[in-house]
Amino acid sequence: MKTSDLVFIGIKGSVVALKRFTGQQVWATHLKGADFVNVVLQNEVLLASCCGEIFCLNPLTGQGLWHNPLKGLGRGLATLAAEHTLGSNLALVLAEKRRRDGEAAAAAAAAT
Repeated sequence: MKTSDLVFIGIKGSVVALKRFTGQQVWATHLKGADFVNVVLQNEVLLASCCGEIFCLNPLTGQGLWHNPLKGLGRGLATLAAEHTLGSNLALVLAEKRRRDGEAAAAAAAAT
């Protein structure tokens, strides 16, 4: 199997690999918590950010290659940039930020 045969999804603290043409799950790796996950495939490694930390996974197996907790930077949303990365990742992160901002505004309004 090749990485081009797979689609990678970041969801609720996990990364899932599906077969591109059937949708069949190949593997799932839980990273941390149940937060938004941003993923980028770059040079045969899969980078994922979740809960303010970054993970590097083998895209064919989901096995962790390395992890960096980015100590001292908080738990906020992180964007990933790599050479030849499409701008769609930024759109996903911005949509998640808008959703969270809306939830915070609704909670503040309900509290008053």
